[in-house]
Amino acid sequence: MKTWWFTENCYPYLPPEETYRSIRVDLPNRYCEPETANDLYNRYLDLWCACEDVGLEIMLNEHHQTATCIVPSAPILLGILARQTEKARLLILGNPIPNRSQPVRVAEEMAMIDVISKGRVECGFVRSVPYEAAPANILPHRGTERLWEAHDLILKSWTSHDGPFNFEGEWYHHRQVNIWPRPYQQPHPPIWITMGSAGTAIPVAKHDYVGAVFLAGYSKIRGIFDGYREAYITAHQTPAPLDRLAYLGLCFVGENETEAEKGAQELLWYMSANKVPEEWSNPPGYHPPAVSAMVMRGAAGTLVPRQPKLDEQMAVGNLFAGTPDQVYEQIKSFWEYCGGFGHMLIMGQAGFLSDKEALKSMKLFSHEVYPRLRELSKNADPAELWEKSKSAPVKSAADLGTFGVEFAR
Repeated sequence: MKTWWFTENCYPYLPPEETYRSIRVDLPNRYCEPETANDLYNRYLDLWCACEDVGLEIMLNEHHQTATCIVPSAPILLGILARQTEKARLLILGNPIPNRSQPVRVAEEMAMIDVISKGRVECGFVRSVPYEAAPANILPHRGTERLWEAHDLILKSWTSHDGPFNFEGEWYHHRQVNIWPRPYQQPHPPIWITMGSAGTAIPVAKHDYVGAVFLAGYSKIRGIFDGYREAYITAHQTPAPLDRLAYLGLCFVGENETEAEKGAQELLWYMSANKVPEEWSNPPGYHPPAVSAMVMRGAAGTLVPRQPKLDEQMAVGNLFAGTPDQVYEQIKSFWEYCGGFGHMLIMGQAGFLSDKEALKSMKLFSHEVYPRLRELSKNADPAELWEKSKSAPVKSAADLGTFGVEFAR
């Protein structure tokens, strides 16, 4: 198992919540002080560089017009990290390619950074979240179709080495495509794509890409992973290796329970600060009509409530926190329940969590949790794990508090 650490580069110094409607899209940027933002960027870059020192891989992402993530261009930070690090793998998860008018530019950026890093880039593609449609000036309708067409153009750009080609698709039209440089890794960097349902997992599995799932919790993770595994067997006639699947959760490790609880509460800023009205969270065309109607009725079954409670988020599998022993047992329980995965993605900093606290948690995880997770997965048989997971009782959001490892009192 590989572990990847990231922060969303938030700007937590916000005005009183009652003074604004949404933290995304329309929060006036007069609240962003450039000097403060400069300090935050450099702090976060230092934390990412520390990942290499403690033996973790690096992950970063981007969002737009929001204080939750002040990285509107993840490739820029990826390029900085390519130069400042030497060994760590660099995962961008991801590039919201349906929102980009020129996928060829994405191909160029990723190839250049792959060369600078001497072949350490892992390239993740995402459809993007609903809040991104307005900032990108696009209609969110048929975003998944645009993602896969943009993907096709990027792949062809990476793997064509005999001069220019033309591309004529439904969404993208390019002439004289002939990128310089070509990627360092051949035929191209490893590709990751995020998955939110069993259906969206099917094309990811068919392409033999790493499928990543964010904050799905116990109630949703098995359905998504099972959708991937079933499609993988159909396409490749062999069980999906563990390194084809990834899960992201918040994580804080402390020397004792009091320290861990304090750090975990700080991480919850990522969820509690996400104040977004319906017009940005459910734009027409982003969701299928039935799902959109459920969101409007408030019945979408989200596992990320507006005012999250620590014990509930731990119970549902969104957050792992405690001493090293407790965190290992929590991740092990989730890993076994969903049939295993080969990549643990950790959000290890959010809100006002200090660099000192984040770094200490990072080190405790790397030194005391990570070795046991690698041992857990080293000789695991994917088919056996999957079969065993099928016999475990299904968990759902209704089971809050009845499973998982909570802080001992």
